[in-house]
Amino acid sequence: MDKRIYLLTTLTFIVGLVELIIGGILPFIAADLDITLGQAGLLISAFSLSFAIAGPVLLSLTAKVERKKLIMIVLVLFLFSNGIAVISNSLFVLLVSRILSASGAALLVSLCLTIASQISSEAYRSRAIGTVLMGVSASLVLGVPLGLFLGNEWGWRAPFVFIVAVTFILMVLIQCTLNPIEPKPYVPLSTQLRALRKPTILMVHSVSILFFIGHLTLYAFLTPFLQSTLHVSGNALSFLYLLFGIAAICGSWFGGYASDRFGNRQTMVVALSFFAFVLFIVPLVSNSGILLIPLLMLWNFLSWTITPAIQGHLVASAPKTSDIQQSINNSATHVGMAIGSVVGGLTIDVYTVDFNAPVGGLFAVIGLIVAIIAVKMK
Repeated sequence: MDKRIYLLTTLTFIVGLVELIIGGILPFIAADLDITLGQAGLLISAFSLSFAIAGPVLLSLTAKVERKKLIMIVLVLFLFSNGIAVISNSLFVLLVSRILSASGAALLVSLCLTIASQISSEAYRSRAIGTVLMGVSASLVLGVPLGLFLGNEWGWRAPFVFIVAVTFILMVLIQCTLNPIEPKPYVPLSTQLRALRKPTILMVHSVSILFFIGHLTLYAFLTPFLQSTLHVSGNALSFLYLLFGIAAICGSWFGGYASDRFGNRQTMVVALSFFAFVLFIVPLVSNSGILLIPLLMLWNFLSWTITPAIQGHLVASAPKTSDIQQSINNSATHVGMAIGSVVGGLTIDVYTVDFNAPVGGLFAVIGLIVAIIAVKMK
């Protein structure tokens, strides 16, 4: 596999940190800016919404720009936007910072995935995509705990200072190690979007939305679920998140490997089947830590196994418009995340957090049905 893939993985890692590092410091931001926790939560919503909208648009607008140059421009935007966060003293300014960061993040993830598929041979394509996505899953391991540590030690602005420093280091590394990469031949956005008329392409994007709705229905409220079932808190809770993060990293790698070895379609359907099954089993073992923890690790493993298969399937199904399809799929995942968080919140309000897993499982089953139909249609 091309060694440049690992450099792209570091880029997606920093993107994941930018998105996730704020999760643990929301209470600090709310207290310092004298706003409610709900208002501070807008920083997460604004990031997800901006990410979903900006990805396909920016990728199309920058289609003719040489890729290394474009990555450097995006990293400058990262540096600037997180610098704004460091000096911000109001929710409005911080929201502007998050919107700019999300726009850069959406473009950077799309670039990393499309470059990975572009510079890899067909035999290693899904594995390359899975390796790049390992950067995002690795940020799950460090994002929230790192944000909490830096926020507790030096205040909520410290994580953004850290992001600025890491971004600068990455700019130096990329300038010194990455060769220029020419973009694919320009295809007008209207032509690229016409690929969505192909039912199988549209259905695969729908699978991503449904799958992430199912995933976030539980994952967004995993902390209260663990506190309710296993009565854990503090260091024990952080350790569990570490285990789940490690499982997610392994899932990203395995998803790429399995897709190359057994095929994108087979991997997508099998992983989704087990993913849905696990969500329905979770409530049955929720009072046993010995059974629940390994099951939740398997759930996190499967959640990151599916995405490389979906991305690989899109590249294989629409090679001429693969860039925009991968970007649209990234947007679809964030749409699913936003809806899943809402569904999870409503489930807790109407029932209890114990129902979040099976409700998420229902969406996963619908996603599985759509995936099977898409595979049979070819």
